[in-house]
Amino acid sequence: MVPRPQSSAAGVLALLAEPEPLLKQHALKTLITIVPQFWAEISEHIALIESLYESSDLPTEARNSAALLASKVYYYLEEYDEALSFALGAGSAFQQDSNIPGDEEYVETLVSKAIDRYIEVRTEERSGAQSKVDSRLQDIIEGIFSRCIQNGEYKQAIGIALESRRLDIIKQLYEKTSDSSLLAYSMEAVLDNHFPLSYRDEVLNFLYPLFPSPTADSKSPYIHSLTRLLVTLSNPNLTVSLLNSLVPQEKLLAYQLAFDLVEGGAQDFLEAVRKDLPEGDEATKPFLDTLRKILGGRESVRLYLEFLKKNNRSDLLILKHTKDTLEPRSSVYHNAVTFQNAFMHAGTTSDTFLRENLDWLGYASNWSKFTATAALGVIHKGNFEQGMVILGPYLPNENGGESNLAGAAYSEGGALYALGLINAGVGAINSGVGGRTVEDYLRTVLKAAQGEVVQHGAALGLGIAGMGGHNSDAYDDLKQTLFTDSAVAGEGAGYAMGLIMLGTGDATFASEMLTYARETHHEKIIRGLAVGLAFLHYGRQDQADDIVKQLLAEKDPILRYGGVYTLALAYAGTPNNDAVRRLLHIAVSDTSDDVRRAAVTSLAFLLFKNPRQVPRIVQLLSESYNPHVRCGATLALGIACAGTGLQDAIEILEPMTKDSVDFVRQGAFIALGMILVQQSEASSPSLASTRTTYAKIVGDKHEDPMARFGAALGQSFIDAGGRNVTISLQSRAGTKNTSAIVGMVMFCQFWYWYPLAHCASLAFQPTGIIGLTEDLKAPKFDFISNARPSLFAYPSSMKPQKKEVATKLTTAVLSTTAKVKARERRKAASEDNVENDVKKDGDVEMKSEEAPSTRHGDVSPINDSISNLPEGQSSDSKASNKRKEPSWESLPNFSRVTPAQFQYVVFPPSSRYQPVRPVSAREPVIRTGKGAPNSQKSPHSEKYAGGGGILLLVDEHPGDPQEFIEMTAVLAPAAQTAAASNAGGTTTAVRADRNIALDPNGPEAEVPAPFEVSRNPL
Repeated sequence: MVPRPQSSAAGVLALLAEPEPLLKQHALKTLITIVPQFWAEISEHIALIESLYESSDLPTEARNSAALLASKVYYYLEEYDEALSFALGAGSAFQQDSNIPGDEEYVETLVSKAIDRYIEVRTEERSGAQSKVDSRLQDIIEGIFSRCIQNGEYKQAIGIALESRRLDIIKQLYEKTSDSSLLAYSMEAVLDNHFPLSYRDEVLNFLYPLFPSPTADSKSPYIHSLTRLLVTLSNPNLTVSLLNSLVPQEKLLAYQLAFDLVEGGAQDFLEAVRKDLPEGDEATKPFLDTLRKILGGRESVRLYLEFLKKNNRSDLLILKHTKDTLEPRSSVYHNAVTFQNAFMHAGTTSDTFLRENLDWLGYASNWSKFTATAALGVIHKGNFEQGMVILGPYLPNENGGESNLAGAAYSEGGALYALGLINAGVGAINSGVGGRTVEDYLRTVLKAAQGEVVQHGAALGLGIAGMGGHNSDAYDDLKQTLFTDSAVAGEGAGYAMGLIMLGTGDATFASEMLTYARETHHEKIIRGLAVGLAFLHYGRQDQADDIVKQLLAEKDPILRYGGVYTLALAYAGTPNNDAVRRLLHIAVSDTSDDVRRAAVTSLAFLLFKNPRQVPRIVQLLSESYNPHVRCGATLALGIACAGTGLQDAIEILEPMTKDSVDFVRQGAFIALGMILVQQSEASSPSLASTRTTYAKIVGDKHEDPMARFGAALGQSFIDAGGRNVTISLQSRAGTKNTSAIVGMVMFCQFWYWYPLAHCASLAFQPTGIIGLTEDLKAPKFDFISNARPSLFAYPSSMKPQKKEVATKLTTAVLSTTAKVKARERRKAASEDNVENDVKKDGDVEMKSEEAPSTRHGDVSPINDSISNLPEGQSSDSKASNKRKEPSWESLPNFSRVTPAQFQYVVFPPSSRYQPVRPVSAREPVIRTGKGAPNSQKSPHSEKYAGGGGILLLVDEHPGDPQEFIEMTAVLAPAAQTAAASNAGGTTTAVRADRNIALDPNGPEAEVPAPFEVSRNPL
């Protein structure tokens, strides 16, 4: 007999009112089993169940059952806090229930709620509140930690430990496993998620002594994590002690660590480390001096400058096409060509285009001349030794005297701006004129200058050269320039004040800048100060919340614009949900289009470490009715996904290149160039079509000027730095690239002021492998890339357009003419007695004089097969005879290696030189006999992998002779003088300097080949 299903819990509930405790206990146990079906009916008696839990007449087991029953009822009522409270009171009953099948969802939900409450209470307890953790809750959490450790789920335990401030668990896990990767995971978790600055520093200081001492023998796989930790803490004492411990036994590793620190460290931090390094004794002094030299930053820049010069693959045909199609008399088009030339040759010191187009330079006037002169700073970026010599013809008189040449002030201001770009971030170290630093030279010129154009250039140059140097004297000089209330000079001073005091968050400086921004009536000054305030609070996170709230509440939209960038830079690189939510709210609610555009663009500065999330977030914004929001979405995609080739972002941007609004198309073209930088046709199928679109838009005279400007910039980003740099807001170690973030924020201001677009070059990061010995010399050696060569190959160069030659039409032959010719042939044959077959005299079809072609071409008309092939044999067999592309390639030292390619790079075990640390933070891809690795896996990784760059090498055969790469001497090109005179003066100067590009010391021309002269007598 089948038992009838239970239709109500009324009978069991009635037992709860019985006086006998055993009946109550039985009823409670029964109700626990049927609560999923009858929780609604049981909930009407929840007060009675709670009273049974609190009753002292029942045994402990019955009270625990009552608590468990109440917890389950509240769970189904979705009152999770109450459910957790009663679950804690259930004690052992809850532990036993967790093993019953069918209750997994209930248990998982309450466990997650228990973890959340534990984290909340622990956070309040650490902040000084009186709250204390419930001992029952503590027992549950300890049980969770125990299960995680037993099951080997260490990362889950680390996550809970970090959230709940239980650093002792991390130490316990490391002592149990001795796995340094768990320490690296803990460090990445606390850096890549939003934690308060104070707690973040506490965790990093806790983790640092747990890392084992790095050694060259082990190749220190966690050296990337250690570098990121030291750069984030920016503690000179920790860094100096580590470097001292490595010298002299592990000097190569010390040099490697110094190079890696220069990649991401702030200038004031590196300078403090240099000063704190001891002098050392006779044994250690040479090594410590070398460390100081490396930490100065000049050595890295020198090597990358050499790398960019040796591997320059700039396509001058693209520049020529742009120059020939854009009208040079238009300042917009002249600036477009200037930017394209500057970005394509950034850091290469190549001035070929300027030498060959002096006439075009002569069209520059006023601010176009300022921009053209400043472009030299981008081309010669990092050329410290010759920077002053190259810019010498442009630079103004230090005494402040005005030049008599027309328009000379614009060249002088641009030269000062260029000097700052050449010495970006290291102006306090590099020498300028008379042994002074570049920063001191720019301060002197700024104080002596009388014209606002020269002051503007000097202020921008000073801000970029002294970026992050926290020089209070330079700040005071800029403040005096600001107080002159000149719109042009004040704007440059506003930007520079923030750059000098980058990341200090000083309340006094912020109050001064905000007060003056409220008092002045010049919009340019207000905008400069607003963005300067954002630089002032770079990386301050929650410490900047007050100033952000204050700025966003301003009535002036320009100050709200600055508040948006302040919020973005304060939380740069930290995917803070509250900050993202606030920016999205501003993007759809603010009354100013400029503020809304800036809010959408600023999302890139928060999310650039997780580029795959950005297309999903901005997809709806890219379809907004407001064109400014759509424009902001394009720049957000371009900046956040730069260099990734992310197809999701490209699919959003490609339709926007056909938008009805010109500046939206401009933003889409620029963003596509950023995303496709260093992509090949094999890795990104959109590259070829995008290049074709750029050429079409630039060459279309009926296209809007803004769209053509954007297409020219997009072309230059794809081929930036001679096709040897990428655009990245992260360093190779995974830290924030401060100069790149600052450069991109300044670039976004080109909307208001074109010369600021040059700052995009601060985000250019050379990508290659530069191997060095302990003497910092570059030996000749090869390494292996376990990927198909086409996957990371340089893009194909632009082919010159073939001149169209008019083809001669075929002449039709009439039938009568054919008959006459036939008779003449027969007559001639009969006269010569030659035996020929004579055709019958009949009607002849009209035909061309050309030989008739076959109807099927190479295909046989009989069986439609390929000619000269037997039937049944396909053309595939012919194609298979072609040589297959190899699955790997050998590359020499100083070769370009893209970020996605680093994980494929290996040094053969038989190689004489071996790197002192892993090439990439990822696991290397080992080539197998079946071919190359899957190309779909690596080029678009979600996380940027550190690696490559400058590598110190261990010489496995130190006694053998070595062969080194010859470094080219950096000389000031003589043609710069020609460009200078042309940019500043007249057509006569251009003609006089035409032959300045000729090398008087060069070899003589070859003797021409012999030829004949026809003498035709008269």
